[in-house]
Amino acid sequence: MIALDILTDGLFAAIAGIGFGAISDPPLRAFKMIAILAAIGHACRFCLMTYLGVDIATSSLFGALVIGFGSLWLGKGIHCPMTVMYIPALLPMVPGKFAYNMVFSLIMCLQTVDEPDQFGKYMEMFFSNSLIASTVIFMLAVGATFPMFLFPGRAFSLTRH
Repeated sequence: MIALDILTDGLFAAIAGIGFGAISDPPLRAFKMIAILAAIGHACRFCLMTYLGVDIATSSLFGALVIGFGSLWLGKGIHCPMTVMYIPALLPMVPGKFAYNMVFSLIMCLQTVDEPDQFGKYMEMFFSNSLIASTVIFMLAVGATFPMFLFPGRAFSLTRH
């Protein structure tokens, strides 16, 4: 059952990664790699959060590192820049639930200005969701770009034969 959960998570992340990749119009040879990176990175985050109890920000960092190093490694074979592969692969890991709750709580906070108890509750929800969403997005960016700083010569030579 655990393996099925991991494979399902990876499959849905791969489908989402392909969809996000289609928006940015990469070469056709990159779609398979985008799907692989999205599936492995998201499954890594899923496993860390579900089975090891790691928080979403740290799990996202490790998932993004997997995607970043994977795009460095797979990009050489298909002669594509890292960004062509890792940006669509990262997008399924953006914390949409927390971003939605952040905007919702802000709207509710503005609608309950005259009710101090409700206002405080929604203000707390806003800051909590904002902190989580921004931290996860920051960790995704750090994890995906870290391989470029670690191997600068290799990262920019992926498109050369």
